Amino acid sequence: MAKAGDRLSKGCDNPSDNLSPISGGPSSTIFRAPSFEIQPASPESFPASSEAPASSSGLSVLLYQPEIPPNTGNIARTCAATRTPLYLVEPLGFSISDKQLKRAGLDYWEHVPLKVFPDFDAAIRGIPPSRMIYFSARASRIYIDFSYRPGDCLVFGPETRGLPDKLIANYPGVVVKIPIDSSRVRSLNLSTSVGIALFEAIRQLSAQNSDFDAPTETRSPGSCD
Repeated sequence: MAKAGDRLSKGCDNPSDNLSPISGGPSSTIFRAPSFEIQPASPESFPASSEAPASSSGLSVLLYQPEIPPNTGNIARTCAATRTPLYLVEPLGFSISDKQLKRAGLDYWEHVPLKVFPDFDAAIRGIPPSRMIYFSARASRIYIDFSYRPGDCLVFGPETRGLPDKLIANYPGVVVKIPIDSSRVRSLNLSTSVGIALFEAIRQLSAQNSDFDAPTETRSPGSCD
């Protein structure tokens, strides 16, 4: 069974996102984590998906207990752009109707093949058979030195805690990391990490297979939104 560390915080996401500064003395700032309202979710609570077909790679993204709504919204936008299914595992650290979540995803939610699962075991049963690729700061293998395959599911943990050891041990998979200079920053933002990983997987699969159905430009260039 594959085992790895239980944190993404130093290599995948920034626990200081959305944190409130409090007094820490004249030369330092201490951050207090926000209090998230965890509410039960259901797929029906999200904007309706058009069930746009995924790319021929079959790649997918799974967020395990995500906490910060704008991160999930931004990731949904990336998934819409790449025709990548997005899976969320509860409990979520926000209400499904959160305005920040919808705002970050803009009007692209209808193009995101999306499913929400009550726990990881349900997700394993409910998604197509996939090789699980876990992203953790404590992994020894770097994500660009890993060969992705069609059908891989890229798994990311919550912003402030990362993937627990027990989950990775119970559900075997491959564990990789996104290297950073930890002497300068503690982590990358979760949505940044997902984008880095997903586009590297797409790049590799495109290079390996000339028939790979990579996303193509279908709108006028020069616009960010």
